[in-house]
Amino acid sequence: MKRIALTGGIATGKSHVRAQFEKLGVPTVDADVLAREVVAPGTPALAAVVARFGSEVLDSAHALDRRTLAAIVFADPDARKDLERIVHPAVKAATDAWFQSLDPASHAIAIADIPLLYEAGREHDFDIVITTACDRDTQLRRVMARDSIGELEARQRLDAQLPTDEKVRRADYVITTDGSYEDTNRQVQAVLEELTTK
Repeated sequence: MKRIALTGGIATGKSHVRAQFEKLGVPTVDADVLAREVVAPGTPALAAVVARFGSEVLDSAHALDRRTLAAIVFADPDARKDLERIVHPAVKAATDAWFQSLDPASHAIAIADIPLLYEAGREHDFDIVITTACDRDTQLRRVMARDSIGELEARQRLDAQLPTDEKVRRADYVITTDGSYEDTNRQVQAVLEELTTK
């Protein structure tokens, strides 16, 4: 079974592309979902986050207040690195366990959606990397609309990631998402056909 990473900058269409692969029968997992699970109440990772950032990053139910934490880490690169040092190893372990749970006889490929693949130095954990990409203005508009934030905060989030051009340069396949959903879906189909016929 080929282990495939799906990556790309924030708001470049990864979730849609992952959903399309899943519709076409490919097992997928979303690292953002795993990242939420590894910092659930009672987990060692949440305890480490609270030890580093203080109890103000918890909500009234003692769960992680992601919005409060995001405001801290996107404004402070050192804080972001500290958070990544806590969360990334736990997400990697959860991703590896997910791949190991799949039956290789039933699945030729499986895809993990990992937004910070290159930033975390994890590209070598995978056989193939697919990157989603769109132009920066589109990306900025999408982040502002999706997260209900202003332009400055949206730019901070974009600037916290490796530039899209660099991700495109390093990927094995690129799916552009500037056009219609139909156009993106056609690219997903074409990439899947290549992956399963090689």
